[in-house]
Amino acid sequence: MTFHSTSEKHLIFDAARKGDVDFLKQKIQEGADLSVTDGRGYTPMVIASYNGYLEATRVLLDAGADVNVQDNGGNTALMGVCFQGYPDIATLLIERGANLDAQNGNGGTALMFATLFGRNELVKLMLDAGADHTVRDIRGLTALDLAYQQGNEEAKALLLPYAEQA
Repeated sequence: MTFHSTSEKHLIFDAARKGDVDFLKQKIQEGADLSVTDGRGYTPMVIASYNGYLEATRVLLDAGADVNVQDNGGNTALMGVCFQGYPDIATLLIERGANLDAQNGNGGTALMFATLFGRNELVKLMLDAGADHTVRDIRGLTALDLAYQQGNEEAKALLLPYAEQA
């Protein structure tokens, strides 16, 4: 389904933002383009996941939404949920093949977002899923470096054993 007007296009974004699963399913059945982006490069799946809607995210992924799409800044849905702190959605994205080590325009990764924002359950989840703790951002910092900068003792404790093995 090609959107014929801007307002038509915005309806799917609004549904994703509100987690309106029924409306999303209807638009999917009508052949909605799930790769459509807004001005920031967000797709409906990115919006649904960022706003904490597990079922809406699942419906969009089931319909073929790209789990690894990057917005205009290079951020992925996994980065967004690690920033927001949604372990259930992060687990879904990982199960669906999210690139654990994708880097945004600043070189940041989902593991770094989880570390920076004290989402330690997500730090553990990312490490257990195989995220590369040695990735460096554009400043040359790793997730462990960020944990030290933030004074995040729990993240340091989670990341240090990996750093010591390297």
